[in-house]
This record gives sequence, C-alpha cells and structure tokens, in this order.
Amino acid sequence: MIHYIAPNAPVSSFPDTNRARKYPNGLLAAGGDLSIERLVYAYQRGIFPWYSEGDPVLWWTPDPRCVLFPEQFHISKSFRKFLKNHSYRVSHNENFEAVIQLCATVRRKQEGTWINQDMQQAYSELFHAGFAHSIEVWQGKDLVGGLYGVWLGKVFFGESMFSLQSNTSKLAFYHLSKMENIKLIDCQVTSEHMLRMGACEIPRSEFEQLLYNFR
Repeated sequence: MIHYIAPNAPVSSFPDTNRARKYPNGLLAAGGDLSIERLVYAYQRGIFPWYSEGDPVLWWTPDPRCVLFPEQFHISKSFRKFLKNHSYRVSHNENFEAVIQLCATVRRKQEGTWINQDMQQAYSELFHAGFAHSIEVWQGKDLVGGLYGVWLGKVFFGESMFSLQSNTSKLAFYHLSKMENIKLIDCQVTSEHMLRMGACEIPRSEFEQLLYNFR
C-alpha cells in the first residue's frame, strides 16, 4: 500500500525514496499538505507534488530522472536565428502569479492540468518566501510565454511553462539555463520536448547525490 502522510504529520514524514513505486513510476506517498515547510523539505530530497483535482496530494520521485545541465542546452539552427532576431523582453520574477495562472489555463485547454487553485496558492506562497521563481517573456505589455519552478541552492526544479507565441516558452527556458549559479535544472518527467532541448535521464540515486552536492 502507498505510504500515507497525515495532514498534521511532521514535514519529514516521507518514506525513503527507494520505496517509490516502479508503476506508476516514482509514486512515493499521499497526503500531507502544501505548506512552505513541507514543500521545501520535499524538494530538497527530489520529491514533488503532482495530483489531479479532487485527489489527495500525491508525492513523486521518478527513476530515472529527467534533468538538464545548463551547458548542454541544445540550440538548433532555427532557434539560433530566432535568438538573433526576436524583439521580446525577458524578465525574472516580474509577475509570478500571472505566469502560474497562464500555465494552468493553457494546459487546461490543451490536456488538463494539475495546477489547481491549491497548487497556485501554495507556489505563490513559496514565491513570496523566496523559493519559487518565474521567467516571463513579454511582447510590449503582453505576457506571451514563461515558466516557473522552485530554486534551492544551485538547482532549479522546473514545474511548468507556457507559450502563447512560437518559441516563447523555449526562450524563457534558454534564459533560465543562462542564469548565474544554476548548475542543474530538474525536468522531473521525461518528454521528447525536453530531450530535444538537451535534457537527459539519470538514475534517481545520481540525481539525489547532485542535490546534495549543489545544495
């Protein structure tokens, strides 16, 4: 049976990550809450929440883990041309709430979303506490792309990104890869999109060692 965390349980009430299920890959525990303290404790150990509306909070730590080392970000010929010619403005932490709301809205239209109101509230609180960050892409006064995630030590744990115009989410991701003091970007679950941008899969044990090294 899956490990259950009571709502008032200590933030350290996660089982050892080697107890995570192989199918679905990485499911570790259910329950608990989305408090700042529990979220920070979880991310420090490579655990993140991901669940559907109406379900209990589900906590995950996949094996293998999809990550991107910033120096390995892949710039295709077409994207290199885009970088030279685009007129977008890119900012950091200028409008976190708008980014997470647009991530939820765009995903809901495309394929459904786990970014419900509780998640938006929790990550907004993380943002105001200095742990969550956003990258925004602007066309004039319009927000047309961006991403958000959690930044601890030298690791950025990517949560979601959105694009209202071609290449704008990739532009945000590119700028994230160029930010000083980020040595590792956690992409969580493997996708072809992330692999094309230079991400790779590593064993969970190696990922956890990198978290320790980059804390």
